Amino acid sequence: MDVVNVWYAPLTCLHGLENSSEKFRESSRAEMTAFKPAERPQTAPTLEEDYALLKKAAREAGELALTYFRKSIIVKRKIDGSEVSEADLALDVALKLALHAPRPDYGWLSEETEDDPERLKHRRVWVVDPIDGTNAFLRHLPEWTVSAALVEDGVPALGVVFNPATKEFFHAMRGKGAFLNDKPIAASTKKTLDGALLIASGGLFKKKIWKEPWPEVKTRWVNSVAYRLALVAAGEADATISLSAKCEWDLAAAALIVEEAGGTITDHHGEAHRYNRASPRFTSLVASGRALHPLLIERTDRVDL
Repeated sequence: MDVVNVWYAPLTCLHGLENSSEKFRESSRAEMTAFKPAERPQTAPTLEEDYALLKKAAREAGELALTYFRKSIIVKRKIDGSEVSEADLALDVALKLALHAPRPDYGWLSEETEDDPERLKHRRVWVVDPIDGTNAFLRHLPEWTVSAALVEDGVPALGVVFNPATKEFFHAMRGKGAFLNDKPIAASTKKTLDGALLIASGGLFKKKIWKEPWPEVKTRWVNSVAYRLALVAAGEADATISLSAKCEWDLAAAALIVEEAGGTITDHHGEAHRYNRASPRFTSLVASGRALHPLLIERTDRVDL
């Protein structure tokens, strides 16, 4: 029961009791002060609640993307020369409304939004690439994804990589495993490089940067970085390597999926990636099943970038 504190004017029993009573009532109404019960502080959303929110937002963004896919749409060039389409920008707005609007106390980092250093003050930050693989999207290839993650204290806690064109919905929550269309997935257990399937440019392994020749490996190219990593998480490839710069929004969601599937992802020196940093760029990535990863790092660690 809420307690209301009331101040009553003192009543003196002098002449004219009836008049005094009336004055008392008027005085009480004027002087009475009621205090509202203290409002209970709102508790932070649970990761489970954020997980449900993230999955819903990614699905809806994917459906929106399909309305632009294989259509004639507006495309422009960014300052760095890369392409950005009206679909990228529409999805960015949709994801921000779906994720950041209901969680205003979280930071926001997206490829298609100007970076705001305020995000560095937040423990939890949404890290989003509305369309990862814009090049494939614009060329009508089904190798693009919606990639979205929640980073907590510099580490991905939730991740979704959704390929709407193939209806592959990869997702993970830290400590809870990784899933493709709600079925558990696991990274490759391959222990040797011979015959390994690597998602990378075939020419990468023939360059003169390597201290020793690579054994015979099979290669496959996939445009979306997040999709490459998700395929490694699902055991569809043994590893993926990129020795060119990547950004937090390329990796955050898929990195968690790889790790929760039993894989490992680092830079080419074997160092873990940290997220929500002042500069969102990474030098490289190497991801694979745990058994294969040391063999990859043994080679990539000696490359100067």
